Amino acid sequence: MSRKEKSIELLNKAVADELLAVHQYMYFHFRCDDMGYDLLSGLFKRTAIQEMMHVEQLSERILFLKGEVEMKTSGDVQKIHEPKEMLELATAMEEGSVNDYNAWAQECAANADAVSKKLFETLVAEEEVQQNWTTWRNSEPITWPCNLLNAVKAWPWEPLPRENK
Repeated sequence: MSRKEKSIELLNKAVADELLAVHQYMYFHFRCDDMGYDLLSGLFKRTAIQEMMHVEQLSERILFLKGEVEMKTSGDVQKIHEPKEMLELATAMEEGSVNDYNAWAQECAANADAVSKKLFETLVAEEEVQQNWTTWRNSEPITWPCNLLNAVKAWPWEPLPRENK
């Protein structure tokens, strides 16, 4: 396998993980919205949108390398109904992405692909921001909603308008 082919393979693995994240976070968005958890629902929706942007960045790099973008998810959406469990899974997903992308950045560097290495490093930084708001574990159950409120206040995008149902 050539160096370029190895980068394309790693980039496509990342696309698959990001597509699963989009689907999982949108599922959480719909569930939280249905249960009346507007703040959490909005955070999941915004995170899904950011993950879509990651798919776009990865896909553009694959196409630049003259590869084929494989639009397949790396797994199935988990049907979780409890917000605490949603946040646990979201945290695990973000931690997994950070670990994978760090390793893949090093692999791209070893294959003399500095641009893909930099892309993975950029994604690590963005995944760590997402991981920060999903992490509730160090909080007592009564305070973790406050952490979410702080995450909403710190989010860099404009609030989403609430639609009438």
